[in-house]
Amino acid sequence: MLDGDHGAGTAMAMRLVVRLAQAMDAYRLLPITGAHIDSCLYHGQSGVDFVQRLVDGGAQVLVPTTLNVSSLDLLHPELFQGEPATATAAQALMDGYVALGCEPTWTCAPYQAEIRPAFGEQIAWAESNAIVFANSVLGARTHRYGDFIDIAAAVTARVPDAGLHHTDNRTASVVVDVSGLPLVLRELDAMYPCLGFVIGRRFPGEIPAIVGLPSSTSEDDLKALGAAAASSGNLAMFHAVGITPEAPTLAAACGGVDVVDLVDVAVVTAADIRDARDQLSTPSDQPLATVSLGTPHYSLAEIERLHQELGDKTIAPSVAFYVSTARAVLHEAMLRGWITPLRNAGVTFVTDTCTYITPIVKDTTGLAMTDSAKWAYYAPGNIGVDAVFGALTECVQSAVAGRVVRDEGLWGDGV
Repeated sequence: MLDGDHGAGTAMAMRLVVRLAQAMDAYRLLPITGAHIDSCLYHGQSGVDFVQRLVDGGAQVLVPTTLNVSSLDLLHPELFQGEPATATAAQALMDGYVALGCEPTWTCAPYQAEIRPAFGEQIAWAESNAIVFANSVLGARTHRYGDFIDIAAAVTARVPDAGLHHTDNRTASVVVDVSGLPLVLRELDAMYPCLGFVIGRRFPGEIPAIVGLPSSTSEDDLKALGAAAASSGNLAMFHAVGITPEAPTLAAACGGVDVVDLVDVAVVTAADIRDARDQLSTPSDQPLATVSLGTPHYSLAEIERLHQELGDKTIAPSVAFYVSTARAVLHEAMLRGWITPLRNAGVTFVTDTCTYITPIVKDTTGLAMTDSAKWAYYAPGNIGVDAVFGALTECVQSAVAGRVVRDEGLWGDGV
């Protein structure tokens, strides 16, 4: 491949992989079984030029390769509020990656697909939340890859033999104890992204072993935790003791090291969780204009819960209510009868992209409420909105009332 026997595109991809291996002090390359590509998201002309060079050089991916969110919603193109030239360039970028043989999944949550990496599989995933989920919840192995290493790995089916592909690099370096949190808070959906935000801020780049999470903790809870920690502190992996596959016990998560030998043992309190919620909310006297859910993309279970939470209520006319999800999940939810009543109630579904990176939100002058720490963390800088973070039930109640509704009882206040 490096010598050009498989074409100029493949040779360029292999040069990138080899140079990365040198930078990581890797002495060999590992074969991978799959990849997930983040560089299909349009950030400028260089991205289009890069993929076109691969296409013109005859490159093709050698492993099953899914595509992250793009900058367009191809199913609902009328939602795009940006410049036509940007849409044209974004479409060219998407077309280029499909031409390389990638699957047009257009989701930041590839782990919600029917087929996903198995425990111990070596893969090359980009997109920060997907990396965390693959390493932590699935027990697959990927380093924290990004543009354009992701597609180079897919074209060559190789990654450096280094980083989180090695067992020794996957052990916990800090213990985070949440067992003292009130049960009402540990069972709150919004606790998980707040906990992730706290972990990312306190322990950037570390691998935490979290003790005290309830056995009812779901994949969606872990998804939210990992996405928040990857945003606030570049987390690539965590262990939830007794829940995630590489942490049946605390000792296993720590690689057999005695807990007292670890760098830090941190206790997270209810005050820490509420403080994270407040840090993810922008003080503002603007009226509520937007509710945006689904960062990372909403799962089937999350859409069902939204359907139950909203019931027969309708969204206030002054509030635009967006839910981002994968097109495959949207289709399945439609078959189950949840989408039509939600749309009738005022919910707008977004696929293929996300509202914090693509100009979809119509009113960026008013407050935007979300149940996603990742959205609250990035949206103010990306699209210029003032964000308010809350639990799903608070988001729904606020959307119906047309103003921000906060239920402090959900947050263990006074417990």
